[in-house]
Amino acid sequence: MQKPPFRADHVGSFLRPAALIEARTAFREGRIDAAALRQVEDDAIRDVVKMQEDLGFHGITDGEFRRTYFHTDFLLQFDGIEEAGGTQVKFHQHGGKELEYAPPVMKITGKIGHAKDIQRADFEFLASCTTQTPKVTIPSPTMLHFRGGREAIDAEAYPDLEAFYEDLAAAYRAEIASLADAGCRYLQLDDTNLAYLCDETQRENARKRGMDPNELPLLYARIINDSIRDRPSDMSINVHLCRGNFRSSWAAEGGYEPVAEVLFNELKVDGYFLEYDDPRSGDFAPLRHVPKDKTVVLGLVTTKLGDMEDPADVRARIEDAATYMPLDQIALSPQCGFSSTVHGNDIEMDQQSAKLKLVVDIAKDVWGYA
Repeated sequence: MQKPPFRADHVGSFLRPAALIEARTAFREGRIDAAALRQVEDDAIRDVVKMQEDLGFHGITDGEFRRTYFHTDFLLQFDGIEEAGGTQVKFHQHGGKELEYAPPVMKITGKIGHAKDIQRADFEFLASCTTQTPKVTIPSPTMLHFRGGREAIDAEAYPDLEAFYEDLAAAYRAEIASLADAGCRYLQLDDTNLAYLCDETQRENARKRGMDPNELPLLYARIINDSIRDRPSDMSINVHLCRGNFRSSWAAEGGYEPVAEVLFNELKVDGYFLEYDDPRSGDFAPLRHVPKDKTVVLGLVTTKLGDMEDPADVRARIEDAATYMPLDQIALSPQCGFSSTVHGNDIEMDQQSAKLKLVVDIAKDVWGYA
């Protein structure tokens, strides 16, 4: 079997089933306890694992069924981090519509620490449910810097930002060590910030927060590299770049060129899940920077619309990408998760399955995936 990422792969999150949504509401309202909620989560995860296996995927996630948001549920379990409201953002939708939304912002209120395992128990349950390769998805450490900047980091705890970067990376190293000890060998870091740095509006917002958008890719590569430096040699770590994924809307646009050289050559990861489902992601030219030992998983199948892609069009786009990098370093996936937040995208369960099947079928046709 190929080492992850696989020829047919996916980003990780799936639409929540009704029973799980109802259980979360019951828990929030105090009608069931945490143990009862976890039992419903366990049952839903067993079902979503079977769905992935039946479709033919080798990388298996728990659908992020234990989370409300892809990032906050994880980050808030570190010491020294609190949620402090949201920053209003205009999310864009197909058809020219806009959606006003304020994603949660994390504030650093004290020294960052890793006092407990965060994902280990969830990984161990997932691993017990599948005969394939269990994959863990966690937010990139950069998520604790870009949205808030210096103002979101307590000056008494961290008068020197270098100490903040060091503590942040150390906390991630501890969590990755915990996952590695449990047997995890496929890890994905979900990163919106490197993709946001491809958007001029987001770059200007960074300047307003006192940051240099030209320097941030190098800083973020350093933080990520420091966070993963002690991983086992047989652990595959990949980065997923996302321009926002809330109820089928997005927050950023622009091709990868502004970050490509750093992204592909400074980040010491094994592969990249890149959104390429529509023109907002630009062309494939930045792929010319990809070195010989890394894989790019092309997100050519959208999770934001239920309309099905033409398989011939997807294959043609893979051929186009292969003019910039070798075909044997390319893989295929949906462009993002189907439910980066509990709200889910505007797509039906059967459409989700159909799109996943399309990814597998095309991978079989192009690479002989089995």
